[in-house]
Order: sequence, then C-alpha cells, then structure tokens
Amino acid sequence: MNRNKKTIQLSVISVAALSVLLAGCSSDTTKTTPAASGTPAAATATASVPEVKYPTSFTYWVPMNANAGAVMKNYNEMAAYKEIEKKTGTKVDFQHPPTGQEKDQFNIMLASNSLPDVVEYNFASGLEQSASQSPDSLIKGKQILRLNELIEKNAPNLTKVLKDHPDFRKLITTDEGNIYVMPFLLGDEQLSVVNGPVFRQDWLDKLGLKVPTTVPEWETVLTAFRDKDPNGNGKKDEIPFFMNLTGDFDQNNLLVGAWGISTDYYNDKGKVKYGPIQPEYKEFVATLARWYKDGLIDKDYASIKDSKLKDAKITGNQVGAFSGYAGSGLGRYLTLMQPTQPSFSLVGAPYPKLKEGAPASLGQYTMPFTGYGAAVSAKAKNPEEIIKWLDYKYGQEGSMLMNFGIEGTSYKMENGYPKYTDLILNNPDKLPIAQAMAKYFQASWNGPFVQDKRYIEQYYTIPAQRDAQKTWTNADHTKQMPGISLTAEESSKTASIMNDVKTYRDEMFNKFVMGAEPIENFDKYVQTMKSMGVEDAIKVRQAALDRFNSRK
Repeated sequence: MNRNKKTIQLSVISVAALSVLLAGCSSDTTKTTPAASGTPAAATATASVPEVKYPTSFTYWVPMNANAGAVMKNYNEMAAYKEIEKKTGTKVDFQHPPTGQEKDQFNIMLASNSLPDVVEYNFASGLEQSASQSPDSLIKGKQILRLNELIEKNAPNLTKVLKDHPDFRKLITTDEGNIYVMPFLLGDEQLSVVNGPVFRQDWLDKLGLKVPTTVPEWETVLTAFRDKDPNGNGKKDEIPFFMNLTGDFDQNNLLVGAWGISTDYYNDKGKVKYGPIQPEYKEFVATLARWYKDGLIDKDYASIKDSKLKDAKITGNQVGAFSGYAGSGLGRYLTLMQPTQPSFSLVGAPYPKLKEGAPASLGQYTMPFTGYGAAVSAKAKNPEEIIKWLDYKYGQEGSMLMNFGIEGTSYKMENGYPKYTDLILNNPDKLPIAQAMAKYFQASWNGPFVQDKRYIEQYYTIPAQRDAQKTWTNADHTKQMPGISLTAEESSKTASIMNDVKTYRDEMFNKFVMGAEPIENFDKYVQTMKSMGVEDAIKVRQAALDRFNSRK
C-alpha cells in the first residue's frame, strides 16, 4: 500500500483555524474513582479495592470516522464514551479535524507545536514520512511522551495485555526502545484477514464450474465467463475480471502471490526483497498481459479511479470476479442486489496457487499493530492520570464498552457471549450496521483498545461473508513485512527513490499488461529500477528489518 508522506505546508489561515480548534487547556486537577471491577487491577486486589485517579478533563484530537460522522457530530455523543465518563468522572473535550483535512491538520499541529493533551492518529502511516515526524523524533523534540514508564506505573490493563502477548510489545516499540502510543491492537488472527478474491457463484453454477483454486483454473473460468453469456442477456458484455493495481495487488497480493512474491517489499526468511524486480514478476505480468489481450480483464481498468464505476459494473450484472472486503465489498453487493435480483450470489475464492500441489499463495494480512493509537502530548499537565483513563479501555469493563457498547441495549449476554441486539443488526431507523454500531461503540474502526473477534463474527451477518473470511485465511502470511521504522537519515535517503520507483513501476505495469511495452523488455525495466536506486532502498529496509528482529 502506498503511504507516502507529503511535505508539511503551513499557512497563516490554517494555523489560525487550528488555534480555534485547540482552544482550551488541560486540567491538572484529578478525580479519585474506584477501579473498575473486572479489570486486571481490580481482580488482583485483596483487602480493598484500589483507587484510581482519573483526570477531571483533558483535550483529545482524533479524526472522525465516516460511519460515526453520519450519526453524530462529536465522540461525546457515543454511548460508550458517555458510559466511560460516568465510570471515570472525566470530561473529554474531543476535537475532530474537518473530513478530508486530517493529515493537513496533523502536520500543522506538529509544525506549530500546538498539540492537545492526546492525539490519536497513525503515527507510522508511511516509511517515507518527514524525518521530523517519526515517533522517535517527536519524542526527542518533546512533542509527545515516551510512554514505557508511564504504562508500567499507570496502565495495569495494557501491561497485562503486553505480558500475555510479547509479540504485541515488539510491534509497538520503536528501534530506539520507545513506546509512543496507547495502541490499537487486533486481538485475534481472525481480525487480520478481511479482503480477498470474489466470484459470482450464480454464474459458476449456471456454467457448471467449480470455484477456481489455481491460476490455470482462473483462466478457464474467466474464459467461460467471457464466452458463455452467464448474465443471460444475449450480449457478449461480461467483464470476466475487474481489477485494479493498488487494491488487488498492492493490498492483498492477489495473483502475484501465487508466484511467492508481492508488488512491494516482502520478507523472504529474513531477507528483504522487492517484488517488481524479481524474475517471477515477469511471469505474473505476462499472464495478465495475455488475459488482457484475450478480453478476460476489464479493458478500462487503468482509467477507473472512482469506486462508483466499479459498483455500477458489479451491480449492473457485468462482472464475474473481483477482489474486495468481506464487509464493504461482498456483503454490501449481496445486500444491494437481493431486492431486485434474488439469484445474485457471491463466493469468496481461495487465493489461487500457481498450480495444483504448489505452495500456498500469499494473501492479505494486517499486522496486529500498524502504528495507530493515542499519543500523549509532552505539554499535558497530568499524563499519569490520562494514561490511567486510556488504560480503562484495555480492561474487561472498558473493552466491553468499546467493542459491544451498553449491555441490555446494544448487546445482551447469551451463554457468556455478547450478542448484538436488533438495535445494531436490524436497526429500527434503517441505519446500516456500521452506523448503528458507531452510535454505541468503536469496534468497527480503531482506537486505543484491543479489538475483539466477537465483533467481526457478528458484523459479518451473511454466511457468505464468514465463509469467505475462513477461505482467505488459508494463505501464506509468512512473507508479510512487519512494522519496520526508518531512521531520519534512511527516510531522507530513500523517500525520493521510492516515489520515482513506484511511479515507474505503475507506469510500466500498465504498458506491459496493455501490450504497449513488450514483455521481452522486462530486463531493461529492471535495470532502470536499479539505476533509480531501488537496491539502496532495499538495503535500507534490510537494516530496518534486522533492527526490528533484534528488538526485545
């Protein structure tokens, strides 16, 4: 996934607007509250329940999730946060940047050193970020706090999570040994796989075909989609495979993973490699070029940037195969089509192997921690109490609030399982499930808490969604690059290199696939990549991976 950082740009107007946004100061007065029952701290108490000092108030900057923004103006309106305020006595002043301006506002805050008490953001969203924006640099620059000692002394719930999952601690700690956020963590492997290939099950059934499991079987099925009129309109208007470079290949390794590589950097048993210069990439691109020439791929794929066009083609009964999320893709299309075309059905297909008996293909996988969480400003007057408040959400009581909301309202316990009520799953106001969830809790996006797999088990209300996720899980995730971090020097050295390399990669991908560049020129393409400095960028990431592997 391309996540390049842009150069910070300041304007007098933006800074002035931000000063209004950040108006108000933090409070250093605190309120003493009994520790929440069910948290590890409370569970280990013996003679008496320990008291926890929570802050009376503090400021909290966080981008507004789109589903939340559809049903509220401020996170203070969310039922979970209302309940947390009751439990802790803390009034949180949530500050949300305008939609679409989150990155700009974040950069302005850093450049002007005008951070509120807490900033929730993805602090590691791009390796080629400005050197001054790396978590270690922000700590050295006294903009955010190193949290290691604060967590150890004031966050028993998160401390227990990290003790139970040493891999989590390794992921949230920088090369310099700093923990910089109260992290958003995926609490189960099931939450890491949410995207994959999808086929029209009704088309397969009509043509007497099975779900393909290898690249040759894909070609056979796509050819049948092209030639045998599965949509039944008497026209040869089917699009066998709707594809796009970023979503299909960068994000989930579709098809390219059959060759054991990715379209970006990958970790081959401790050795960093860049997929687009590997010999296997030539075979991958040659296969797509043949499919494109034979009409198995949407001829307009390179010009389609708007998701609405994809929606129109899929709901217009034209597309036989595509890739997408189990929720916003497979599930949404099934829901959209059910009223007008009940026979419309989709199935999650396995990531295809190169051939029968070949090793498993690479698939989509999200690491348990990707850099998202809540940092505490170095200017906060009461960091210990703020950490205690944030830690509440990692305990039993807070975790239930963030993942399920209010017992008896948004969920009910059935045989020890928190089951969402019809207020969520069949909302009386006809709200989509994700928006109904957002009114009560935060599990459907992210935040400083541990996401519970029981959320996604119910978010996928359609059996085809749950089956797809299980199918996609059976892929190879061992080559996934972990959350490495670059030093300021490394970032500066490779930022322009990778901008040029990725631009050239995308340009040549389209030329190869569309036949504008003969595949015989692949070696020349690789040499051009090397002349751009891609080998230097590989060495930098190798050093970063070595540092990651040596983290304690």
